Amino acid sequence: MFRNLIAFPLLALVVIVQSAVISQMTLLAGYADLMLVVLAAWALKADAPSAWVWAIVGGIMVSFVSGLPWPVAMTGYLFVVLLAQLFKQRVWQAPLLAMFSVIFLGTLSMDILTLLVLNLLGTPLPLGDSLGLIVLPRVLLNLLFSIPVYAVVRDMAQWASPVKEVE
Repeated sequence: MFRNLIAFPLLALVVIVQSAVISQMTLLAGYADLMLVVLAAWALKADAPSAWVWAIVGGIMVSFVSGLPWPVAMTGYLFVVLLAQLFKQRVWQAPLLAMFSVIFLGTLSMDILTLLVLNLLGTPLPLGDSLGLIVLPRVLLNLLFSIPVYAVVRDMAQWASPVKEVE
């Protein structure tokens, strides 16, 4: 329960930092998606029910500040949590490798979904330019942000539910 309660202020802070600071640090035309990185790290460290709640809350919050339709962010973040849950079960010996894999696949899938929705809504974006100028720089920036974010989220997950000693 406590893990779900800390989601609201923490994810609100992530959205504020994302929209005020991270969006100004661009590489070509792409910028990092801090919410995606935080959700991937949390899903790899926390229990499954809280990770799904965090993805829903994060998707709703990002939908309010972005110009995309709300199903895009919601679907993308839920897919990132699904990937993290799958990798957590399969690659449990190497959590940082799982984090890199989730970030890479999650960023690609979310950006491709965004490009498809924008094309369907009447904003045609050339695929080659979009991949080279937006998607690949976003993947790189998300991977760079993943290491410090993973460390912070790991410590926060331990603080939110410390391991109880057995007597």
